[in-house]
Amino acid sequence: MDAKRIIKKVAVLGSGVMGSRIACHFANVGVQVLLLDIVPKDTPPGDKKARNKIVNDALDFALKSNPSPIYLKSFAKRITTGNFEDDMPKIADCDWVIEVVVERLDIKQQVFETVEKYRKPGTLITSNTSGIPIHLMAEGRSDDFKKHFCGSHFFNPPRYLKLLEIIPTKDTLASVVDFLMEYGAKYLGKTTVLAKDTPAFIGNRIGVFSIMSVLHYVEQTGMTVEEVDKLTGPVIGHPKSATFRTNDVVGLDTMVHVANGLYKNAPDDEARELFRIPAFVDGMVKNNWLGSKTGQGFYKKEKGDGANQFYALDLKTLEYKPSQKVKFASLETTKAVDNLKERLRILVAAKDKAGDFYRSTFYQLFAYASNRIPEIADELYKIDAATNAGFGWELGPFEKWDALGVEDTVKAMEAAGNKPAQWVYDMLAAGAKSFYKVEDGKRLYYDIPSKSYKIIPGTEGLILLNNLRETNTVWKNSGTTITDIGDGVLNLEFHTKMNTIGGEVIEGINKAITLAETSYRGLVISNEGANFSAGANVGMIFMMAVEQEFDELNMVIKAFQNTMMRIRYSSIPVVIAPHQMALGGGCEMCLHADKVVAHAELYMGLVEFGVGLIPGGGGTKEFALRLSDELQDGDVELNNFRDRFLTIGQAKVSTSAYEAFEFGYLKKGRDVVVVSRDRLLAEAKQQCLQMANEGYIQPIPRGDIRVLGKQALGLGYVGANTMYSGNYISEHDVKISQKLAYVLSGGDLSQPSMVSEEYLLGLEREAFVSLCTEKKTLERIQSILTGGKVLRN
Repeated sequence: MDAKRIIKKVAVLGSGVMGSRIACHFANVGVQVLLLDIVPKDTPPGDKKARNKIVNDALDFALKSNPSPIYLKSFAKRITTGNFEDDMPKIADCDWVIEVVVERLDIKQQVFETVEKYRKPGTLITSNTSGIPIHLMAEGRSDDFKKHFCGSHFFNPPRYLKLLEIIPTKDTLASVVDFLMEYGAKYLGKTTVLAKDTPAFIGNRIGVFSIMSVLHYVEQTGMTVEEVDKLTGPVIGHPKSATFRTNDVVGLDTMVHVANGLYKNAPDDEARELFRIPAFVDGMVKNNWLGSKTGQGFYKKEKGDGANQFYALDLKTLEYKPSQKVKFASLETTKAVDNLKERLRILVAAKDKAGDFYRSTFYQLFAYASNRIPEIADELYKIDAATNAGFGWELGPFEKWDALGVEDTVKAMEAAGNKPAQWVYDMLAAGAKSFYKVEDGKRLYYDIPSKSYKIIPGTEGLILLNNLRETNTVWKNSGTTITDIGDGVLNLEFHTKMNTIGGEVIEGINKAITLAETSYRGLVISNEGANFSAGANVGMIFMMAVEQEFDELNMVIKAFQNTMMRIRYSSIPVVIAPHQMALGGGCEMCLHADKVVAHAELYMGLVEFGVGLIPGGGGTKEFALRLSDELQDGDVELNNFRDRFLTIGQAKVSTSAYEAFEFGYLKKGRDVVVVSRDRLLAEAKQQCLQMANEGYIQPIPRGDIRVLGKQALGLGYVGANTMYSGNYISEHDVKISQKLAYVLSGGDLSQPSMVSEEYLLGLEREAFVSLCTEKKTLERIQSILTGGKVLRN
C-alpha cells in the first residue's frame, strides 16, 4: 500500500441510491465526504437550499431507509452536501473522487471533463459503473487522470454487501490498483476483487448467469416461484431471499438491464442465449411489476382481514395466487445435516425434482464459470470471492464443485451436456484433484498457468479457523473447539445451533481458560458461524421450568454466572470477538471480557425481557456495576439508572457495534471495532498478545459497587406502573420490570450502599429462577421456541 497516500476526504458525485449509500459507508469508517448532485431545473443562483434540494432529499431518504446505510446517525455529520455547479471546485481538497451518476457514457464523460478542471494531480478518480466499459470513460483525459483512474464497483447496499470490484485500464498505475485493493479490504471492510474490463465484470457476470439459468429452467419445467426459492436459499448456503425474492428486492428492471447488456456486449459468450429475457419476465416488465419498488413482482403483499396476505406469481398465467409452502423429500432428509458441503452432496445426488434442479443448474454454472477463465479473471478464486461477497453465497461455483468432488462431477457434467473448459481436464491430468487445499493453516488455490497451488493474495495475514481446525485443534466437545492460533494464544469457537450457550459451551469455556492459564498466554473467543451467539439455550431452561426442577435450574444459572466471572477474573487476558448477533448470554459473555474486538456489523443486546426473564448470566449485575462506575451525585444518578433500566427493559439491540457503545454494551476506551470481518480474529489475537506483553495482572473481584437501594427501586416501580396505566406494557411486564429494578438497585436497601458482585449475582439468580416459575414467562419462552415470535401476554 502506498505509504504516502492517505484518504482524509472523499468526493462522491451523484446522490442516487448508490451514491448516497457509498457516501454513508465512507462516513461510517471516519472519512469526510463531499456529496454532490445536479441543480434542479430553473433554480435561481444564490438560493442554496433550493439548489441542493436533490442531493439533500436523496441523503435524507437514504438515512431514513431500513436497514440503515450508516452505523450511527451522528456519523452523517461527516457528510457535506452540495451541487455540481456551485461546489465542484471543492473536489480540489479531496483525495479520492468517486463518480456515481446515471449510467450514460456521454454524461459520465461530461462529469469527468469538469472533474479534470478542479482535481489536483495524483488524486484518485474512480467510477462506480456496473456496465459501461471503464476504458471508454477515460478517453480524452490527461495522462495524470488516466494513471489514477479505474472502476470501483460497489454492490448495493454498500454497507452490507462485501464486494468491491476494482477494474483498472491499461493506463492505471499498479500502485493505484494496489492501494485501492488494500484500502477497500482494510478500511472499508470489503472483499476487493481485481476484475478485467469485461461486460458486467465478475460478480454480475456469474451471478446474473446463475439467475438467468434458473429462470430458463423454470420456464421449461413449470416449477413454481415458491419451489425455486425453497431450493435456492439457505439450504444451499445462499441468502434467505433466494432467487425470486432477491429479484424483487433488487428490482426486476436492474436484472433485465444487466442481462440485456450481457446479451448485447458479449457476442462470443457460448451461453449467450441464456441471457435472453424469458417471456414471463417480459410480461412482468410491461406490467411494471418490478418488485418492492412498484409494490409487486414475483411476490406481493396485501392487507386483508386484519393481517397481511402473501401472494406469489403464477409464471404461466401471470396471475397472483396465495403463497404456498412447499416440501421436497430430499430437503427433508438434509434437515439434520449442518455441514453445507455434505448437504450439497446429498441434494445433488437426490432422485427427486429437487435433485434434477440442482444437477441442471449447478452443472451449467460450473461449466460457465470454468469457461470465463481467462476472459474475466485469470485466477479461479476471484470468481468465488466475487459471487460470495456480491450475492451472499457461502460457497462460490468452484467451492461448490470441490464439495461435490471435481473428477466425479466432470463425468456427470459431460453426461448432462455441460462439458467444462479444457484447463479443468489439464488440472486433473496434472494430478490436482481440487481447486483449493489448505497447507500450514493457509488456503491455497490452483493456479492454472503454473499448474501449482498458490496462496490467495491478501490472505497472508489473516487467521481463519477453517484453515487451522484440522491441524491445530487442542480440545473439543460436541459444541465447542479449542484451536491453537499461534504465539501462545488459544481460540474457543462454538458450533451449536445458532451458537446457543448450553452445558457443552460452558464446559468449553472453562476448559479453554484452564488450558490457557496452564500453558498459554491468552484466550480469544470467536467463531466463523453466521452469528457469534443467539444466547442461552432457552429450550433447556424451558424443560427444567416445566418439570419444576428449580433447584437444578438454580445450579445451572449459578454455573453460567461462575463461568462469566471466570472470564472476567482469569489469570490470562480473555478477548471476545463477536460478529452479527450477540444476544442474551452472548452479550453477557462480552460484558465480562477483558476486551471486546467487535465487528462493525454487531447486533448486540440483552433480550431476555422478550421471553419473560431478566439477564441471569451476570448481565444485570454488570449493568449495576457499570452504573456504579459512572454515578454522580443527585439527579444524574437516577437518570443513569433509568437509562440502564430501559436498555434491558426494552430489550434494546444495537444496529451496529458503534450503537452498542451508546447502549452501554461496549466500553469506550476499552473495546475496539473492526470493519473487516476477515481481519477480526487476527486483530483480536493482536489485542490479546498486547495485554499479555504489557504484563497482564489478574483482576480482583469487586466489592465496591455503589447501589442506590430504595431511591432507585421506587423509580423503577413508578415507571413500570405508569407504563402499565398507559397500556404500553402488560401486567406481566410490570412484574418483570420490578424484578429488574430490584436487582439493579441492589435490593430493598434503605440508602445507597456498597455491595459485592457476588451479592448482586445472588439477587439476579433469585429473580431469574422466580420468573421461571411464572406461567406467563413459560408461555413467552414457548412462543419463541415454537414460532420464533415474541409474545406480549
